Amino acid sequence: MGRSLYQRMGTAALIVAAGTLLSRVLGLVRQIVFAWIIGPGATGDEYFVAFLIPDFLNYLLAGAYMAITLIPILTRRFAADDDEDAWRAFWAISRILAIGSVVLVVVAMPFVDDILRAIEPGFTEAQVANATRLTRIVLPAQIFFILGQLLTAVQFARTRFAIPTLGPIVYNLAIIGGGIIGGIGQDDPGADGFAWGALAGAFLGIFVLQAYGAWRSGLRFPIGSIRRHPSVRRYFVLAIPLMLGQSLVVLDEQLGRTFGSLVDGGVSWLNFGRLTMLVPVGVIAQAAGVATYPFLAQLAAEGKFRKMAEAVGRAVRYIIVLSLAAAAGMIALALPITRVLYERGSFDALDTVATAGTIVFFAIGIPLWGVQQILARGFYAREQMWAPVIIGTLATIAAVPIYWGLYEAMGINGLALSSTIAITLYTAALAAVWYHRTGWEHAGPVGRTTIRSIPLAAGAGLAAWGVSEGIMAGLGARGFGVSLLAAGIGGLVVLAITLLPPHVRRGLQS
Repeated sequence: MGRSLYQRMGTAALIVAAGTLLSRVLGLVRQIVFAWIIGPGATGDEYFVAFLIPDFLNYLLAGAYMAITLIPILTRRFAADDDEDAWRAFWAISRILAIGSVVLVVVAMPFVDDILRAIEPGFTEAQVANATRLTRIVLPAQIFFILGQLLTAVQFARTRFAIPTLGPIVYNLAIIGGGIIGGIGQDDPGADGFAWGALAGAFLGIFVLQAYGAWRSGLRFPIGSIRRHPSVRRYFVLAIPLMLGQSLVVLDEQLGRTFGSLVDGGVSWLNFGRLTMLVPVGVIAQAAGVATYPFLAQLAAEGKFRKMAEAVGRAVRYIIVLSLAAAAGMIALALPITRVLYERGSFDALDTVATAGTIVFFAIGIPLWGVQQILARGFYAREQMWAPVIIGTLATIAAVPIYWGLYEAMGINGLALSSTIAITLYTAALAAVWYHRTGWEHAGPVGRTTIRSIPLAAGAGLAAWGVSEGIMAGLGARGFGVSLLAAGIGGLVVLAITLLPPHVRRGLQS
């Protein structure tokens, strides 16, 4: 059972990792196209801020956690061979959330400009007007995101991962297409095409495609009434902590947008840096978290809590080894990576330096962003929703003065460093509570893996930086081709040093 479980988890992780990698690559392409057509500055800031209110409404309905909340409810019924009641539960919950999302979107529409004026103190009236228009375009997309999360939960509960990984791919392609159609040939291009692309991508990739995937996974209309189904109460018992406690994980980006708006182009630099940092987080940690969660929920439903704790520990060790290597490479190669990805069109050399600085400070936190995804899912699989929420809320409260203080001291780079400090505090506290509840003996292997991996990652980062700087100095140029060569060879150096030693391979396989 043990080895079969880990093999299934590994296969699922590979499927999700492949889809996530493609999605993240397209996300980078999306940012490259945006930097080329729009670039950092007032228009870019307006577009990124346009997602603030839609994202908040999504968080208010725990949209980011809908699959996490619904999967245990469905898994328990599938484990009991009661598919019909699982579908009644799904439709009873979905009906309420669909109505709630529509109501919130309709109510929010008239107040968008007043809200943006209040929370973006650095914006001019013209910027508020433009951001308001863009917000009203993308706001309805949240309805499709919420419904799509529910439909994705059906597939994950059935341990089917292929179609859910396609949703973000379609979403990114639609944004890229919308941006190109709306911006090419314009003397002063705006961001409307990107906004309309986001709405179309949410409808097609996140809703329509996932509806098809859920139907293929067995979803059917229920027989009999779905009113007063007990799963609705259970869903909200699990979801209310997530709705009320907006943790650091979901508010970190909003804090950066708020403080970043005080500098022209600041929101854009932070957004480019953050999204670049999140590529390895998504491929390594998010893929592992998404793939392992249904299996963790199944173990919890069967009462196999020790086996579940062991599975969490194995996933955390995997993430630590790979994410430390990713962090080392991204810190060492931030400048050539930024130049290769973004420096063209409206994105100039000064933007490259500013964005690369944020990447360095964001990248320090890559391992922490990864570990917290697995630990939080361990709590959610046990239906212990309050612990991550309370810890995350306290970390958010503590983070606000950190953001303000480091912004005053270091500017935009201080905001990126604040993000890393805050996620470190959150992950450390989450780990302490997790191992207190599951047994500190599970922390030992994780600690040993970390101690072995940090020196390797640090050495790899220094070697990659030296090689990269040597290439650029030796060739006497810092354009696209030289930067691509420096980043590529530097990345290979990191991989060779951190992932090839025999004890590292044994650690990942054991």
